[in-house]
Amino acid sequence: MNTSAAERRAATLPARRSVKKDYQAAWLVRAIQCIDLTTLAGDDTAARVHRLCAKAMRPLRDDIVEKLGLAAAPPQVGAVCVYPAMVPHAVKALARSTIPVASVATGFPAGLTPLPVRLAEIRWAVDHGAREIDIVIFREQVLKQEWQALYDEIAAMREACGEAHLKTILATGDLKTLRNVYKASMVAMQAGADFIKTSTGKEDVNATLPVSLTMVRALRDYGEQTGHKIGFKPAGGLRTAKDAMNWLILMKEELGRRWLEPDLFRIGASSLLADIERQLEHHVTGRYAALSHHALA
Repeated sequence: MNTSAAERRAATLPARRSVKKDYQAAWLVRAIQCIDLTTLAGDDTAARVHRLCAKAMRPLRDDIVEKLGLAAAPPQVGAVCVYPAMVPHAVKALARSTIPVASVATGFPAGLTPLPVRLAEIRWAVDHGAREIDIVIFREQVLKQEWQALYDEIAAMREACGEAHLKTILATGDLKTLRNVYKASMVAMQAGADFIKTSTGKEDVNATLPVSLTMVRALRDYGEQTGHKIGFKPAGGLRTAKDAMNWLILMKEELGRRWLEPDLFRIGASSLLADIERQLEHHVTGRYAALSHHALA
C-alpha cells in the first residue's frame, strides 16, 4: 500500500462530484437509509434505546417527509446498533418494523476477553433477537502478523452468528499501517465476514477516507477474485451531512452504484442523523434550524 498515493486519492474525492439541490437531498435520504443508528454508552438504559428506535423508524419529521414527496414511503434507517444487554429492549421497540437490531459483541471495544466468552456473547445476542453482529478482532494478531490465528477466530465467530450477518470491526486506528488494514480486510472476508467495518468509535483515530479507500480497494480486489460482494461500514467520527456525502461519493467512485444500497453499505453513527435532518429542512424551507431543534436520537 502506498500511503501518500492513498491520501492524495482520498483528498480528491470530495471535489470530484458537485451534488446540489434536489440531487443532494436524494443522496442525503439515501444516507439515512444506510445509517446504523447507534448508542454504545455506559449509561444506556431501556428508555434511551426505545427513544433511539422511535427515531430509527421516523428519522425525519413528518412535514419534511411530505415536502420531499416521500409520504408514501417514508425513509427508515438501516439498523439500530446497541450493546448485547440492550438487544431485548431494541427488539421489542422495533417489533412492528422491518429494521434489524445489530449488536456489538466479542468484548467490544477492545476484544481482549477469552475466545469462548466472546463466542458466548455472540450467541446470547443472536438468541435474543440480534440479526446483525458487529465483532471486534484481536488486534495483536494483526500487529504480529498472525494471519491464520486471525482467520480461525473470525471463522469461529462467523459460525457462532448462525443466520445473523457478521460485521468485522478492524479498529483501523490501532493497526498502524494501511498494509495491515488491507491484509486484515482480506483475512476477514476470507473468514466469512458479510461486512468489514473501520472502527469501534472508541479509538484515538476512527474512520478516515484514506483508510476507507484501502478497505474499499480490498473489497474490490476480493470481489474480482471470488465473485462475492462484501459490504462496508465506516464508523466513528462521521457527524455531518458533508461526511455522509463524502463516504457515499467514495463508494460510488470506487465500487459503483450497487454499493449505495443498505445491504452493502452502512454508516455507524449517532449524531449524524440530526445534521442530515437539519440540512433537509433547509432544503425544503430555505432556512437553517438551530441544532437544538432536531433530536439527537
